[in-house]
Amino acid sequence: MALPLITVGLKNLSTINLILTMRAFKPFYISIGTILIILLITGCETNRDEVMAIGKKKIMPSQTGKDITMLYTDSALLKIRLEAPQMLMYDKGIKEPMTIMPKGLYVVFFDGKGKETSTLKANYGVRYETSRRMEARYNVEVVNATGEKLNTEHLVWDENTKQITSDVFVKITTAKEIIMGKGLRSNQDFTEYEILEVTGTLRVEDNQL
Repeated sequence: MALPLITVGLKNLSTINLILTMRAFKPFYISIGTILIILLITGCETNRDEVMAIGKKKIMPSQTGKDITMLYTDSALLKIRLEAPQMLMYDKGIKEPMTIMPKGLYVVFFDGKGKETSTLKANYGVRYETSRRMEARYNVEVVNATGEKLNTEHLVWDENTKQITSDVFVKITTAKEIIMGKGLRSNQDFTEYEILEVTGTLRVEDNQL
């Protein structure tokens, strides 16, 4: 299998060391048919002060990356762009390999014509490699192409089904109303969604949003 095309900005590394480092930096996979992953990473290094405590064990990340932009394409078409100030990758001493984004993330989804369909941002994220799902936490916001906005504190994005779900308080703001409730199911484009338990609806005027 050919290696992904990776451009990395690293300090004090020869060309040979750069190639080895690119192979050691494990890609952050999303299953979308045949995927080409392009990583634009600045400053990839191991930091011994970055420790994740799991139960009573303290586990060091196997790799870390800073100021990362990841582009996911399918048949040469851009599908997803993910940006994160920091990534910590763990694959030893845990039940399932994971990538933690402790300083937040920003994701843009595109349709088959390369047009932006929705965005997702949060203050914290965890991506589980085996199950291919990502949890976004704290100030989570999803916005679709028409400007409808979802706000919550916890969201799960399933890369297999291309669905997003939540089991906590959610608020959806549209041009005409604000809908609040608990729990949500939606496609990743946030064009078809359902609040599982609606607790309130507010009618608003355009100039009040």
